[in-house]
Amino acid sequence: MGDIVEESKFYNKENSKAKKTNKFLYRFITKILICLILFISFLIVIKINPKLKDKIYQVVYEDHFSFAYVNNLYKKYFGSVLPFENIAPTEEVFNEKITYDTASVYKDGVVLEVSNNYLVPVIESGIVVFIGDKEGYGNTIIVQQTNGVDVWYGNIISTDIKIYDYIEKGTLLGEVTGNKIYLVFQKEGKYLNYKEYI
Repeated sequence: MGDIVEESKFYNKENSKAKKTNKFLYRFITKILICLILFISFLIVIKINPKLKDKIYQVVYEDHFSFAYVNNLYKKYFGSVLPFENIAPTEEVFNEKITYDTASVYKDGVVLEVSNNYLVPVIESGIVVFIGDKEGYGNTIIVQQTNGVDVWYGNIISTDIKIYDYIEKGTLLGEVTGNKIYLVFQKEGKYLNYKEYI
């Protein structure tokens, strides 16, 4: 009798694993099929209407298109790109706001006096769209935030951040060279008042 109970428990565990595997495969294949259908539909529409192709090019390359916002929407409604479950959440090691001694207007933004080798947190979640040298700002990292605002972080040595990385609010962006950090807030080609964001 005990053997039958043990076999029943074993069968139930195996059946449960098979159901989880099937559910995983179903979600994964469904996401791939939806993406393919959307992509093919998009190509068909562009082929039928060439003017639409020019309009899309203008929106994506000439106007301000927020990839961070689209990424945020995708995560909200569809979850992760890969349908993995029960992944241990990552713990935030670094989470704080920017602290500074003084702030003064500098070119199109602000320069903040901070402590030497200050570790800079990300103000809002977004996608890294630029890493490189900007005249007057030094080594600069530009983050396109999910709210549509592009933030320039100037005079920063990057940690392990790479272009097109999605970074969460409060995580470590990099280290300031010396004791000054330059910030610029821009949306749709217009420079914004830094006081609203820090």
